[in-house]
Amino acid sequence: QEELEEKPVIGLINEDSGDISPMVADILNEHAEIVYDGKDVDAGIEKVTEEDGTALLAIPEGFSERIRAEQKGEIEVYWIMRGAGVMDTISSEVIVRLLNNRVNPAISKELMEDGKNVEVILEPTVRREITMFKEKEMKNVSPGEISGLMSTQSSFVPIIVMMIILMAGGTVISSMGMEKENKTLETLLTLPVRRSAIVIGKIVGSASVGLLMAVIYMAGLGYYLTSFEASKGSATLADYGLTLEPIDFVLMGVSVFITLLAALSLSLILGTFAKNYKSAQTLNLPIVALAMLPMFVTMMKDFSTLPMVFKIIIFVIPFSHPMMAMRSLMFDNYLFVLSGIFYVLVLSIFLIWVIVKIFSTERVLTAELSLSKIKERVRDLRIR
Repeated sequence: QEELEEKPVIGLINEDSGDISPMVADILNEHAEIVYDGKDVDAGIEKVTEEDGTALLAIPEGFSERIRAEQKGEIEVYWIMRGAGVMDTISSEVIVRLLNNRVNPAISKELMEDGKNVEVILEPTVRREITMFKEKEMKNVSPGEISGLMSTQSSFVPIIVMMIILMAGGTVISSMGMEKENKTLETLLTLPVRRSAIVIGKIVGSASVGLLMAVIYMAGLGYYLTSFEASKGSATLADYGLTLEPIDFVLMGVSVFITLLAALSLSLILGTFAKNYKSAQTLNLPIVALAMLPMFVTMMKDFSTLPMVFKIIIFVIPFSHPMMAMRSLMFDNYLFVLSGIFYVLVLSIFLIWVIVKIFSTERVLTAELSLSKIKERVRDLRIR
């Protein structure tokens, strides 16, 4: 709501010498912060970008003359789009609302006094839009329309990734709780099998199922996106050069699988603290929190538009990387995706090493996370 009420930062180019363009310029000066007022489009875009602005508006020569001649005047809008999240397009919507609710009515009032064509009076101007987003230039589309087309990646992908992580992680934690409750873990540990082999077996078994889930997920998502592209009469991401190559789907699958590996390792560590099946359900809460936070953040905001503190938090959470991967791959940001895969892989190896160390001791049987025991220990420390 605060962003909606803020004045948008824009640039303005007025090449028209008629009597209507000054009125438009006055309205824009009143309701927006103009950081560039000149004639050069490239310089205007550069200045608006430096000032974290939203758009450069250009009023071409003959703008007033066309409207007076009962033709719609054209305003060129060069959008500077920084993110595709729901909240990233607020500033552009403010400008669209300014043009529709301030500029057009003012021109309409002027034309009504002259008795002009009704169609021109109702909508005296049209926008010719060019959106620049992450080194891509897309014509005849606004940031809001691009964000709407990318809503599948903004909501569907994070939700599916979260579901995969929660299902796989919850299964591992619950199995640890059931093994302790049924006393089968003690029997397993007494067998002449290395503890590391037990850990690797649990992770490989769970990860294999997770890999199958990831493959099904990627195949379903590919079919889902194709079904949208096949619809006739509607714009698609492919129309603006936003497509995924086969290698992109492979990287998405790798990102999902490596993240699943980290989730399973973390779940095994948490599962060692489960006393029984019931207590294992509460230990699933950290996984839920770590999965839901990046899900909501990536739906609302693009990673590049987040404050630095949130960038660090989201990057550190391993579950966030597959949620951001598809949007990054659409704009050929392979470095970010590969760095995320590398980070999660290193984290997974570290977590596997930790769980092997835990299984090498008897702590895997004695470890128990109980609120009552924590309170007792705190009370004992106070007495001491």
